Amino acid sequence: MTDLSLYRNIGIFAHVDAGKTTTTERILKLTGKIHKTGEVHDGEATTDFMEQEAERGITIQSAATSCQWNGHRLNIIDTPGHVDFTIEVYRSLKVLDGGIGVFCGSGGVEPQSETNWRYANDSEVSRVIFVNKLDRIGADFYRVVKQIEDVLGAHPLVMVLPIGIEDQFKGVVDLLSRKAYVWDDSGLPENYEIQDVPADMADQVEEWREKLLETAVEQDDDLMEAYLEGQEPSVEDIKRCIRKGTIDLAFFPTYCGSAFKNKGIQLVLDAVTDFLPNPTEVKPQPETDEEGNETGNFAIVDPNKPLRALAFKIMDDRFGALTFIRIYSGRMNKGDTVLNTFTGKTERIGRIVEMHANDRIELEGAQAGDIVAVIGMKNVQTGHTLCDPKSPATLEPMVFPDPVISIAVAPKDKGGSEKLGIAIGKMVQEDPSFRVETDEDSGETILKGMGELHLDIKIDILKRTYGIDVEVGKPQVAYRETITQRIEDSYTHKKQSGGSGQYAKIDYIIEPGEPGSGFQFESTVTGGNVPREYWPAVEKGFELSLDKGVLAGFPCLDFKVNLFDGAFHAVDSSAIAFEIAAKAAYRQSIPKAGPQLLEPIMKVDVFTPEDHVGDVIGDLNRRRGMIKSQEAGPTGVRIKADAPLSEMFGYIGDLRTMTSGRGQFSMEFSHYLPCPKNVAEEVIKETQERNKNK
Repeated sequence: MTDLSLYRNIGIFAHVDAGKTTTTERILKLTGKIHKTGEVHDGEATTDFMEQEAERGITIQSAATSCQWNGHRLNIIDTPGHVDFTIEVYRSLKVLDGGIGVFCGSGGVEPQSETNWRYANDSEVSRVIFVNKLDRIGADFYRVVKQIEDVLGAHPLVMVLPIGIEDQFKGVVDLLSRKAYVWDDSGLPENYEIQDVPADMADQVEEWREKLLETAVEQDDDLMEAYLEGQEPSVEDIKRCIRKGTIDLAFFPTYCGSAFKNKGIQLVLDAVTDFLPNPTEVKPQPETDEEGNETGNFAIVDPNKPLRALAFKIMDDRFGALTFIRIYSGRMNKGDTVLNTFTGKTERIGRIVEMHANDRIELEGAQAGDIVAVIGMKNVQTGHTLCDPKSPATLEPMVFPDPVISIAVAPKDKGGSEKLGIAIGKMVQEDPSFRVETDEDSGETILKGMGELHLDIKIDILKRTYGIDVEVGKPQVAYRETITQRIEDSYTHKKQSGGSGQYAKIDYIIEPGEPGSGFQFESTVTGGNVPREYWPAVEKGFELSLDKGVLAGFPCLDFKVNLFDGAFHAVDSSAIAFEIAAKAAYRQSIPKAGPQLLEPIMKVDVFTPEDHVGDVIGDLNRRRGMIKSQEAGPTGVRIKADAPLSEMFGYIGDLRTMTSGRGQFSMEFSHYLPCPKNVAEEVIKETQERNKNK
């Protein structure tokens, strides 16, 4: 029976390149989990074990690993920073109790850190902040702290101050104990001395220490009163207050250092055990019924309650499918039978393993608070709940964004198509933001994803992991259609030919809805002209039709149908007849309602050196971009813009050429907007030609 108060389930998340993986690597070294540290830029980091990760020096999948610190067990998930993989961050946050937000000392709060911070706020995850890379040129701890306040609207609680900066950075002052931790140049984390505060920093340390105490005592009225009367609380009391405020998300304890040079990591680990919540201190997960409505019950973190666990990630490796599971309550042992509430089927738990990146340690069982992997589960997918068959319940499911870009792929040789099907099936299970469909008319396989890089990596995995060479079509944008005018119309469906006939008449209004409102249906028929039992059939007929718009066959969004009158026949009317009438009514009326093509608009965030700002902005304008803001920083300028996805293909190449290789950018889907007339005509023409050639 383990003591849950000694558990910490944490994630490390940040913008791409702020140093998450290096930080994880240093933590593993410090806690004695690995003996040689691997470097990301050599492609040798422990948690980046996919070939594609080592090569590109980025993290794609979240990797799970466990270690010990000060008698506490830390389950750590290293999440990707790149925007195309935010789904990984999102689903990791769903099962974590706390996190370390890593920010770059010179880059500060970058676009992806904003997205991840927003996700963490939505999931109500407590965090400590680590400002990394203080040894880099242009690093400035105080500027980053200010940015966290301004850009993220968060309250960083500064716990340490840096000693020296850039190449002079050598340690930190712990404000609570007024002690300086100074490392030597060996790069070994254990080579540090605890010294007195450097004389030239004494005033600064007192000033920041006072801010720290003032914020902390706000968490306890008695201590605050005593403090105002000039009585300083004990370090234990201050820590208790900081812990309370951190768990309540009132503020975020903020540390700094250089992970690469191994300076300052110990204090962050102490903060994880001192201030981040254990599994029992987090708001318990709500249970829902089959429709996803909350039942008012919660999965209380307690090994003696019935089993409640969430599968949050599936990974295929050389030993078979691994299902990562967070256990919220109860116990799970080898050989147990558990119920998957999504499929209604039971599964037997085979082997349970504790993951350390790519290695595994066999376990007999696991319990509430644990994050483990189970080998060889058949029908479990991301977001499914596993529970005790005797007392079933479902945990709140995960919501995944819709893909905005698609490409067609075909195997180069004949034998490849079966292999392709199996491989893609596995990949879809691993990544719910990656979707696949088969185009009925052409038989092509269409891959859909969150961005160019996302699909790039998928093609790469097909080639290397599964050995399938595919031909790749041009990227296609996920356009949508909508209507702009209100129209009142009527349709009668009659079929009389021997035997029972079919009859249905509907009078209806179709009108544009608010952006984002989707499809809405209401019936205001009175006097039984269309009997109530046929209303759902009319709604279904329209709903089945909206997948194919009338302009270019893209799904139709944001319109409302009001069925206000009609007629039926006592013998010949049926639900089917009304459904057919509604489908025909859609085809008849949508073309008259001012149909319009919508295109996905991306939120683009570009970073460029100052001397290239004019070129970058000019180029974004040519791509029909709307510049939202530009902000000068110490190392360059950040430009925020909205731009249509169709104009942004291959942008990274152009940006590098314009900025002699120094520009960076990230983008994520923002919203749909009407296409300009000339663009819409082009898209419709292309679609018609594609359909003709099939």
